[in-house]
Amino acid sequence: MSYMALYRKFRPVTFKDVKGQDHIVTTLKNQIIANRVGHAYLFCGTRGTGKTTLAKILGKAVNCENPIAGEPCGLCKSCKSISAGTSMNVIEIDAASNNGVDNIREIIEEVSYSPAEGKYKVYIIDEVHMLSIGAFNALLKTLEEPPAYVIFILATTESNKLPVTILSRCQRYDFKRITISTISKRLTELMNEENVEVEERAIEYISKVADGSMRDALSLLDQCIAFHYGKKLTYEMVLDVLGAVDTTVFSRVVNAVINKDVVTCIRILEDVVMQGRELTQFVSDFTWYLRNLLIAKTCDTPEYVIDMTSENIMQLIKEAEQLEIDSIMRYIRIFAELSGQLKYSNAKRVLLEIALIKLCKPEMETVEDSLLDRIRNLEEEMKNGVKVAVTDAKVIEEIKEKPKLDRAVPEDIKKLVANWEQVINRATQPLKNHLTKAQLSLGNDNSLLVVVEDGVTSDFFKNKMHVEQLEFLISEITGKEIPVIIEKVERKEDFEFSFVNLQQVISIDIEIED
Repeated sequence: MSYMALYRKFRPVTFKDVKGQDHIVTTLKNQIIANRVGHAYLFCGTRGTGKTTLAKILGKAVNCENPIAGEPCGLCKSCKSISAGTSMNVIEIDAASNNGVDNIREIIEEVSYSPAEGKYKVYIIDEVHMLSIGAFNALLKTLEEPPAYVIFILATTESNKLPVTILSRCQRYDFKRITISTISKRLTELMNEENVEVEERAIEYISKVADGSMRDALSLLDQCIAFHYGKKLTYEMVLDVLGAVDTTVFSRVVNAVINKDVVTCIRILEDVVMQGRELTQFVSDFTWYLRNLLIAKTCDTPEYVIDMTSENIMQLIKEAEQLEIDSIMRYIRIFAELSGQLKYSNAKRVLLEIALIKLCKPEMETVEDSLLDRIRNLEEEMKNGVKVAVTDAKVIEEIKEKPKLDRAVPEDIKKLVANWEQVINRATQPLKNHLTKAQLSLGNDNSLLVVVEDGVTSDFFKNKMHVEQLEFLISEITGKEIPVIIEKVERKEDFEFSFVNLQQVISIDIEIED
């Protein structure tokens, strides 16, 4: 007899075998006991959570000749034929490969014939979101008012792709991701049945990697057992097969980052690569480790949230004490972004090295959450008496001192600034409109500096005729020729950082004279 994969061999055959979906199992059993079975069901949830399995069990239960408290007996002719896949009463259809209108019309034609034996004809349409719009429309009427002996069970991982008209005709059940503890307990039970020795820590890691999918957990466990057949499966063996990394490596990386030690980070990564570990898995696991660090930093009782041993949790807390919350969140952001980039990259190691350097060197980034780390680094260096050399152009711009201006402003400029409103009122459009947006400062050689925002206004003054028009207006009011120089800034708010506001200076002088 050929070997059968674990997830097929141990697929649940009764409601009590289904793990992690008690809220759905209880409801369905009560419906069967009370004879209140619906005509259309929608099973939604991520892969490997038991949607198709539970659909088959429901099909078996409603057709069972001797049901026991809503459970199929598993012994009658109907149960045996459904389990063997030979029954004509439970029809499973893969919508991914049968998604056209013609396929649905075939189902509609079959629906008109009552079952030869048994009570119900159960149609299980898997991955139903793959049906075409025409196929959905063809299914609508039959789905709403099928014959009394027909039950439709639609299963999907992407319920958001289903038309509202389909959703409104079904009883919807959302399948949860199965918890790590539930998966671990189930795997331990099955390994005892198989007489296979597996280290508890190995089972826990497989359960975590499965990401809430019992099927994935069984497939991964099957793969690890096959690779080390005949031996006790240990945690290190599982890491070796799955290309994963032990959490102690992540602890070393975090400590190197805390010490801003780029060389150590790169050497650790080199060891990981030479061991043949999968870099995508490394990034995923390290992001999860950082998540645990954040919880250890922000939660008073992390042991209730983090699924780790008490010794490892204590180690996490010690590391978290050396980091700020915003730093950990920055690390998570960098690695979350990296996770998306790795999928399409041929240079995964280079991208990962860049990410590790970013963790150590926040000055490489211009993102807001890196500024706090950069400021902390500067404060630490200054506290230690280290002369800080600022090379980042943006930092220079931010800390640059505001330019100082000699308070001896020429009388002609004072008179002009004091009567600037008169200049604006005498101007004609569109010059008048642009002058209202301008700010004044003192230029070289006693010229007037008119500062405008980059854009339409700065483009307007590129025309020399418009500047000459402004100079003529000024000469009429002051009786003097005062040269005008146009300067532009990226934003109006940047004026205060690069120029002295002449209007404020003049107003202060006037108050003193009074």
